[in-house]
Amino acid sequence: MNILIAYATVEGQTRKIAAQLAEIFENRGWQVALQNTAGMMEFILNRPDAAILLAPVHAGRYPTTFTHFVRQEAEWLNSVPSAFVSVSLSIVSDNAEERQEGEDYPTGLLAETGWQPLAIHHAGGALRLAEYDFFKRWMVRRLSRNAPAGEAKGDREFTDWAALELFASEFANEIGRRKA
Repeated sequence: MNILIAYATVEGQTRKIAAQLAEIFENRGWQVALQNTAGMMEFILNRPDAAILLAPVHAGRYPTTFTHFVRQEAEWLNSVPSAFVSVSLSIVSDNAEERQEGEDYPTGLLAETGWQPLAIHHAGGALRLAEYDFFKRWMVRRLSRNAPAGEAKGDREFTDWAALELFASEFANEIGRRKA
């Protein structure tokens, strides 16, 4: 089986999550093409049997290059089993309204692009305060007061790796059922 795992990344966490998904599928014996949508012109695999796309939410939206890629490839994505992993900090907030906002982000993307993935997974992002400039650190600390650990004081990863593995396993099993 062949799978395309295509991602957009801003600070690197989505790339890390995509690489973990690639490893999970490779361990199942799949051929994996791992690609950043920002530089992707054509598919590496001739005919992928499935696709998983990943993108982070920053300032309430997905990266423009990612949205453009999905819009351009929606017809193809709808013709194979596909899934979406939305990466945000909102999804791990202690504030119910922020969590709901995180769950709603994909709705706008899917309405805008026409893509209809079989599955959507929400993954927590990461804070990398050591890499931010003063203004961004100040903004993140201010906004992170509702995060699970309260105010951000250092680098922190919020991705639930066990939940990601379960998602990948369930998606792979669904593809297997559809191919049988």
